Amino acid sequence: MDKNKGMPESALFVMDGVEATHDGMQYGTPKKFRKKKADNLNIQELAREVRASSRTQLSKAITLIESSNATHKAHAQELLQELLPHTGNSVRIGITGVPGAGKSSFIEAFGTMLCEMGKKVAVLAIDPSSSLSGGSILGDKTRMEELVKKPNAFVRPSPSAGTLGGVHKKTRETMLVCEAAGYDVILIETVGVGQSETYVRGMVDFFLLLVLTGAGDELQGMKKGIMELADAIVVHKADGDNVRLAKKTVSEYKQILHFLQPATPGWMSTAMPVSSWEKRGLDKVWSTIGEFRQIVEANNYWSIRRQNQTRDWFQSMITDHLIDMFYGNPERKAQVQLLERQILNGQLTVTQGVDRLFSDEQSQK
Repeated sequence: MDKNKGMPESALFVMDGVEATHDGMQYGTPKKFRKKKADNLNIQELAREVRASSRTQLSKAITLIESSNATHKAHAQELLQELLPHTGNSVRIGITGVPGAGKSSFIEAFGTMLCEMGKKVAVLAIDPSSSLSGGSILGDKTRMEELVKKPNAFVRPSPSAGTLGGVHKKTRETMLVCEAAGYDVILIETVGVGQSETYVRGMVDFFLLLVLTGAGDELQGMKKGIMELADAIVVHKADGDNVRLAKKTVSEYKQILHFLQPATPGWMSTAMPVSSWEKRGLDKVWSTIGEFRQIVEANNYWSIRRQNQTRDWFQSMITDHLIDMFYGNPERKAQVQLLERQILNGQLTVTQGVDRLFSDEQSQK
């Protein structure tokens, strides 16, 4: 029976509504969210796709290599084992310099020129990670608009993720995957943090240092340590009213390099002016790298350097593994925290804390 039947019309009278949802659509029982299971990764297929120069699969491979997931790490090593016979055929160029030196601008102009020459160019650009949030902007692709459009170019920004040396912890592995994909020029752009980025010297064939003019006493400001590692110095932004000063700075750097120990046996490091804006001097940089390779391969130091770099890589990974094992033990982690509190409370000196930590470890064996 209608309870409203016979009642006078009133503003209080409410008609029965239409059974529906807010948008008029009929819905069944809400489905429970289920996390999609990861597809089974076919390492052999991924390796074939990488070797076929699929940029999508190359990106996927690099993401796998950079992952900290234990399963992903195991898959990454399988992938590298598959690709290793197809690596080592590129020229590896490290590019460093102070922030503002124009590293991204230089790489775009230089990489674009190489692509137009028929080269396959891979750019591994490292962005600094925040010490507070751990995040990175990864904006290098937006600063290389022309280069990323080239079909024979690959630009991969990666965070430094706290790694010293201005590179990512997995930059070496990434470089090998790019070589297996057929890229014959690998450009590694460091974050530009100063002398600590000399670590990149240990993974490249040719080390290029970008400097500026008109930024105070640049010769005093440039540390000797980084200059001794450079195979060439580019005085960048040598255009407009800055051309004359750039040429003067090049001359000064050449004089300094003459008195420094060569970064590579048999090669005399040099300096040259370059304008990425006006596309001047880029061909000179490439011809210098070609001359360098010819000389260093002739004296057999090209292969010796790569062997030394592989050995150093092995040694550094041993250290990383020992650190991971040390802090991976929950009991040891708790012991470290206890000793930290005792040190901060003045009960122990730092040296006593370290001695106690390792003496306890020895007594447990």
